[in-house]
Order: sequence, then C-alpha cells, then structure tokens
Amino acid sequence: MAKMAQVVDVRIGGKRRWLILALGLAAQTASCSFLYGIPFLVPSMQRAEGLSLAEAGTVVAAPSLGLLFTLILWGAAADRYGERLVMAIGLGVSGLLLVYAAVGDHSLVTLFGVFLLAGASTASVNAASGRAVLGWFGPAERGLAMGIRQMAQPLGVGVAAFGLPPLADRWGFQVSLMLPALTAVGVALLVAWLLVDPPRPEAEAGKTEKPPSPYRKSALWRVHGASALLVVPQFAVSAFTPVYLVTVHGWTAASAGWFVGAVQILGALGRIASGYWSDRAGSRLRPMRQLAVASAAVMLLVALGDATWPWLVLLALVLAAVITVSDNGLGFTASAEMAGLAWAGRAMGTQNTGQNIAAALTPPMLGLVIGDSRYALAFCVAAVFPVLAVAVVPVRHEKSPSGRT
Repeated sequence: MAKMAQVVDVRIGGKRRWLILALGLAAQTASCSFLYGIPFLVPSMQRAEGLSLAEAGTVVAAPSLGLLFTLILWGAAADRYGERLVMAIGLGVSGLLLVYAAVGDHSLVTLFGVFLLAGASTASVNAASGRAVLGWFGPAERGLAMGIRQMAQPLGVGVAAFGLPPLADRWGFQVSLMLPALTAVGVALLVAWLLVDPPRPEAEAGKTEKPPSPYRKSALWRVHGASALLVVPQFAVSAFTPVYLVTVHGWTAASAGWFVGAVQILGALGRIASGYWSDRAGSRLRPMRQLAVASAAVMLLVALGDATWPWLVLLALVLAAVITVSDNGLGFTASAEMAGLAWAGRAMGTQNTGQNIAAALTPPMLGLVIGDSRYALAFCVAAVFPVLAVAVVPVRHEKSPSGRT
C-alpha cells in the first residue's frame, strides 16, 4: 500500500486528488440529503395526501430499505467496474427517479416503489466514494481524507433541514423533491466528467488471479461487528435528543432542532479530528477502541445528568454527539485497508450494511426501554454496546496503514 501511495502521488498530484475527495464528499452529501431528508417531508406529505403517521412513515422508510439490500452489490460493482461508472450511474438514476416522483400524481404504492428504487440506486455512492478516497490518498493522510468524506451525513442533513421544509410549505412535498433530485443529477454529471478511478495495482502488474477473500479470517468480521455496536450510542443520541429535550426539559421543537443541528456540526469536526489522529498514530483500531471507551463513559454521564442536574445532561449530550460519531470513519477506513483495494468496495458495503441494521434497530429497542420516562435507564443500556465493542475491536490483528505490523 505504501508503494501504491507513492505512485498515486506522482501520477495525479496533490490538487487533483483533493478534487476527487471533494467529488466523493459532494456525491455522498447529495445521497444523504435524500436519504435523511425525506423524513422532514412527513408533515407536508400527511397534509397533502391525508396520510396517517404510520402510512407516511412507511413511505419515508423505503429509501433506507432499498439502500440496505444493495450496499454490498454496489460495493462489488465498484471493485469490478470502477468508482466513476458506479457513482455516476447510481446517483444519476436516483436523481431521475426523484424527478419522476416530483411530477404528476402518484399513488402511495407508486411513491413507495420509487423511493425504494431511488434508495437502492443512491447506495452506489457509499462504497464507491470511499473506495476512491482509499485509492488516491496515501496511508499518512487517508484517515483525514476519509474523515472529511464522512462529513457528508451531517452536511446532507443540513441541506435537507434548511431546504426541504420551506419548499414543501410553499410548493408541496412533491415539488420539494426537486432539490435532492437536481442535486443528485448535477453531482452525477460532475462525477462522470471529472472523477478519475485510482490505479489498480493488480491490473498494472498483469495479475489475473483474484486475491483471496479477506473474510477467511475473523479480523475483518470483528471490525464490522464493533462498528455496528458503536452505532447504538450514536443513534441513541441522534434519535432521542429532540424528544427528550421537548418532553423532559420543556424545550420547543424548534429549539431542540437547532440544538441537534449545532451538535451535528461539532460531530462532523469530530470525524475529521479522529481521522487526523489515526494518521498520526499509525493505527485506525487503537483510536477506535479508545473512542469506544469514551463513548461508554459519556453515555453514563448523560444518564447521570438526567438523574441530577439539567446543565450536566446538556453538556453530556453535546459531548456524546461528538464522541459517538467520531469512530465512524475509523471503522470504515480500517475495513477497506484490511480488505485490500481489490475487496475494498465489498468490505465497505458490508460495513455500511451492518451499521444500517444497527441504526434501524436502535430506536425501537431503546424506545421500549424508555417507555414513558426512563431515559436514564436507556442511556445506561446504550453504554453497554461500546463496552462490548472494546472487546471486539481486533487491535492485535491490525497492520499499520503503512504496512508495518
């Protein structure tokens, strides 16, 4: 990998690889603005179509369902056909499907199907954009680059939060879909025009045999498992902070929303900082394990604050919003590096699949624990999962990003 990084630096130059990172970030942001933006349209959708909350919830869950079942397939396609083709086609098709959803009259079943297919298409970006970053950035800066790419989720949420509700209030929820639709189509065209696939060392060396599967050993499975466990405190904070502030502390919904938006920005900066830290440490998994310890501790601090002083719980929620998301890029980068470039797309697709399953299960699981008001207990339960992750992270099996054991 170190030799590959040297070749990359000579061939493409510093400025061009940062352009590729920017394209990957833009593509992932466009994807997230759709995936995480659709829930912002629930009130407008209910008013326009006369839907119940359950019916509207079913429709907005469709993109995530489509994403979940296609992440690994898109990762395999990126491994075989390259990042540029996969990202451009997947994101472009997703945008065109949303254009179709935005015009004309559609039944609830049709909207569900269109959103399902759009989610399945936009999943192409997840592994392919990460694979492009892996290929063009050397070991000493890959953690930072991947941390920047991981900013896409909060950026996408921000685009959706600030753009979709006003458009929906003025023109209706269908017209508001043109925002993520045109964003996706525009970024897909830029990707097709400007993105350059990283070199493939095995092809350049004339190798025709396929590299052995990295899943024959347990280390990569353990990274996926630890990352899924660490998603639980992350979504415990993001899913329940707004309702907690409103129901327990009497905040308005708008104030709680602004609070969550502000800490999302801090969380994005935390991802960059942890990536930079991993570059300096020469390890992805040691910082990941230390962040797992910090995640468990801060969730217990949130529980303590809920049971004692309001100022403490607010401080703890801010810390939790930063700490619980900071490991995300580390697991993603470690998965790709352990798998090797030939398997990186499939590894990152598998990584995302496990995380999305954990994210989907966390709200209903903790919702049952909370009941009417048992928030402190739920935060204590959430602290158990990063403790388990500490034991699962395979630090002893990690090679340094530069190839040294």
